[in-house]
Amino acid sequence: MQFDARYYPSPSRRMTTFGRRGMVATSQALGAEAGMQILRQGGNAVDAAIATAAALTVVEPTSNGLGSDAFAIVWMNGELHGLNASGPAPQTATIEAVQALGHEAVPEHGLIPVTVPGAPAAWATLSERFGRLPFADLLAPAITLAEEGFPVSPLVNQLWEEAFDTYRRYDDEAFQPWFETFAPRGHAPRPGEMWSSPDHAHSLRLIAETRARAFYDGELADRIDAFFREHGGLLRREDLAAFTPEWVEPISTRYRDHEIWEIPPNGCGLIALQALGMLEHLGEEARDPVETLHRRIEATKLAYVDGLHHITDRDAMRPSVEQMLADPYLKGRAAMIGEQALDPVHGNPITGGTVYLATADAEGNMVSFIQSNFKGFGSGIVIPGTGISLQNRGWSFKLDEDHANALAPGKRTYHTIIPGFITRNGQAMGPFGVMGGFMQPQGHVQVITAMLEDALNPQAALDMPRWKWTKGRTVEVEPHFPDHLAQALARRGHHIVKMADSVSFGRGQIILRDAETGVLCGGTEPRTDAAVLPW
Repeated sequence: MQFDARYYPSPSRRMTTFGRRGMVATSQALGAEAGMQILRQGGNAVDAAIATAAALTVVEPTSNGLGSDAFAIVWMNGELHGLNASGPAPQTATIEAVQALGHEAVPEHGLIPVTVPGAPAAWATLSERFGRLPFADLLAPAITLAEEGFPVSPLVNQLWEEAFDTYRRYDDEAFQPWFETFAPRGHAPRPGEMWSSPDHAHSLRLIAETRARAFYDGELADRIDAFFREHGGLLRREDLAAFTPEWVEPISTRYRDHEIWEIPPNGCGLIALQALGMLEHLGEEARDPVETLHRRIEATKLAYVDGLHHITDRDAMRPSVEQMLADPYLKGRAAMIGEQALDPVHGNPITGGTVYLATADAEGNMVSFIQSNFKGFGSGIVIPGTGISLQNRGWSFKLDEDHANALAPGKRTYHTIIPGFITRNGQAMGPFGVMGGFMQPQGHVQVITAMLEDALNPQAALDMPRWKWTKGRTVEVEPHFPDHLAQALARRGHHIVKMADSVSFGRGQIILRDAETGVLCGGTEPRTDAAVLPW
């Protein structure tokens, strides 16, 4: 039968999913199934999250891989915990070193933007503290998928084709292993086409057997070091060996009688908290849907320009997180929101191509987890014989020593990936997230306001047509965004741009838990190859 797996002329509708014993929601069905296998084997929510994350490096390599960074928020035994597994810049990565290589800015692709990957260490760290099953068991589903292969899903095919076209523009032999690994037949795998990676399976097995030490201080570290030395990169074995994920205290703001939690900087979840804080100061939203949208867009714009100007590695930030979330500051920013769209500028609060997954188990434990290669496949650098595709997170660094996010050895850059979590009166409501680079804090604002202000269920909140502020007064909207709302926003001074597809508007997952019954309620992203599996 002949058909186009990426053509959908009629709108589809998903129902909210309910379960009781466990739930896994993520952007790829086979990834979700890997996590569900672990739950059924007696694993908890953390075990399921690790299994899902490892499987996603195989079945959605267009967005993440073994060379990714990761963040997690974990609700375990009635307490909230945060993990920052974003790696720092190499010790040789100075502004002068990058400029000496002929760059006026950190390049988007190649060896230079690669920082220390944190995802494998995140899996091992989470397992050691909270896991129930043996670590090696958690990576078994991913190893099977990599060895036996899987049929490529439609959106993954689309993103794979885009990466193929991007990397073949580079006349640099350092990119050749990407093509040998991810396009061995001379093209990106088509929807339904089987793809496997024995090298990826071998690396996963080494990570499983050594609790990730092989990646940071063993065979895989040696291979990474050798490739970077051969091709003039900056990352070294010593950088890998020195890395340890950091346990952090999540930060929060109160919105509509709930607490919304994010990972602190260098993650950009602070942007979402600032926007929600401004909306809280504006009070009850108007019945007018245009006024409601206008407020949400304006608050997000004001928060975003603050974040882009101030957020970097927390130790290097001025102002502090507390100053950026202070009520007087947010109240003053909220007061700037009027009838017409504004060109946002950052304030001064100083006074005096990512995967997301959510899991839950029958005991009430839940995980909000995100890992990413940043832009699609990332740097385009693959270590030969390993299946390891490396992120390009260092692209966010600036080569301006006066900028808050200036490149420096051992410094963590501004990070776009952010897991979210909701509580109310000290009780867990559940994990949520919307992946997608610049879209992520904006997606968080949109799904939180949809659930807590518009009273939508998780699936309906994810189904809502999305908007995305890009710069100045420019707001992109999805193809199916209602014309009457777009026109009304334009009359308020917004420059509305209707996009041809929804790829850039993020991909989200939500799981909520009823505190009295323990029933789980989940929604999954309609814009991708997603699944939410209940038990």
